[in-house]
Amino acid sequence: MAAPIPAKKSLADERPNEFEFAQLAAALAELGRGFYRRGWALGTSGNFSALVTRDPLRLAITATGLDKGLLSPEHIVQIDASKNVIVGSLRPSDEAVLHLAVVRLCAAASVLHTHSIWSTLLSETYAHQGGFWIEGYEMLKGLANVRTHEHREWLPIVENSQDMALLEREIGLTLQAHPTAHAFLLRRHGLYTWGHDLAQAKRHVEILEFLLEVSGRAYGQAGREVGVRTQ
Repeated sequence: MAAPIPAKKSLADERPNEFEFAQLAAALAELGRGFYRRGWALGTSGNFSALVTRDPLRLAITATGLDKGLLSPEHIVQIDASKNVIVGSLRPSDEAVLHLAVVRLCAAASVLHTHSIWSTLLSETYAHQGGFWIEGYEMLKGLANVRTHEHREWLPIVENSQDMALLEREIGLTLQAHPTAHAFLLRRHGLYTWGHDLAQAKRHVEILEFLLEVSGRAYGQAGREVGVRTQ
């Protein structure tokens, strides 16, 4: 009897992550262009990632040095847990190690980093306090597991550094100290937030950027803190 002919492997069998990665790359590129239009990731600022698989860890992330207004799926690379490029020919963002840290520590499936004017200004204004509270706003209910406008959201501020290993450690300590935080700010740099999927992470960016702008404008117009507490 002739040996059975092995079933022909499909492209999906040979490259199990290819289709998922392609979808995520397209979504990240579209998101980046949208954030550019809203002034949250001008020029080459900002970086965005989404989990392809958790075991083994594979992350789709923007390459470095790209104009986010011109972002395309070809500008997204896939990296492993050690930041090695698995798919793509470009170099990943230098901050990829920070994305990997947030994915591990927060069980996140997407990490988004923006460079808006308001996140930059407020991260300097409250740097000496190590962060600040935002409370009383209805928009807080857009954050995961928040059910009331009376919620108090602590937004930690981490000192910025070009030493990514040092910055990774500082972020790890901050997230361990504030396990319920939805985000943190890098001083004079910008916002990091995350979610259990790309849609939730995008929503968190929209909610937090709104709250940062409201808080910043209220502070400037009134000459005092409105809806923001440091204690």
